[in-house]
Amino acid sequence: MNSPDSTGKPGFVLPAKKALGQHFLHERHYIDNIVLAVNPKPGDTLVEIGPGQGAITFPLLRKHGSLTAIEFDRDLIAPLTEAAKGVGDLTIIHRDVLSVDFTDLAAGGKLRLVGNLPYNLSSPILFHALDHAAAITDMHFMLQKEVVDRMAAGPGSKVYGRLSVMLQAYCDVTPLFVVPPGAFRPPPKVDSAVVRMVPKAPSQIAVRDPKRLEAVVRAAFGQRRKTLRNALSSVCDTDMIEAAGIRPESRAEQIEVADFIALANLPYGDAVEQP
Repeated sequence: MNSPDSTGKPGFVLPAKKALGQHFLHERHYIDNIVLAVNPKPGDTLVEIGPGQGAITFPLLRKHGSLTAIEFDRDLIAPLTEAAKGVGDLTIIHRDVLSVDFTDLAAGGKLRLVGNLPYNLSSPILFHALDHAAAITDMHFMLQKEVVDRMAAGPGSKVYGRLSVMLQAYCDVTPLFVVPPGAFRPPPKVDSAVVRMVPKAPSQIAVRDPKRLEAVVRAAFGQRRKTLRNALSSVCDTDMIEAAGIRPESRAEQIEVADFIALANLPYGDAVEQP
């Protein structure tokens, strides 16, 4: 098995597995842009989710010297291990990423996550990472562009929804650049995009009860055509909506993230400043 060349390209090629949602990045321009966006510094602990054939893995490994990769496909473990020889210290965890405890992996420090996430698992992975946000410095993920648009959307946007609110309550979300289908083998049927997520400091997170916020947001967007008075009837009454400074006649897509948080916090007696 050959080691990667100076561009970081691995010396092996395996067919993508459709069942695992695999699309392997190969365009050097986009690989370089991802590495530039991550820009690892000495002392960083890099963790890549789904290294695939190492398109991002080996350039990061050459630049930083060490990296931990989480890979579910056992057929990629040996080729990646062999190709990493002489390049850097590559540790591979053969697990489903949803079963990996990032807090334990950080061992008291902080992780920097990077990865080309499978489209069929992108939202579960994002929420799993949120559960461990206190142990994460930042995340650079490539996902379906439609998902990135939803992640970063603001009130009034047609794609503003549950994903937007729940991620933005805990992280600063910044779309970076679009990656076209032709940059992958095999090419997906849609555009992809790279996004940066930076968890907020604990002092900046106003959420008192994450499960309560989740219940409120899920109910609001579960019936987004309805007014909040009707959509939220199972989780809070009209008086509570008004106490949070929100008009009960409003619809979910009109409400700021901070207002959803204020509404969810009301049972805990948090004061709400009226406009």
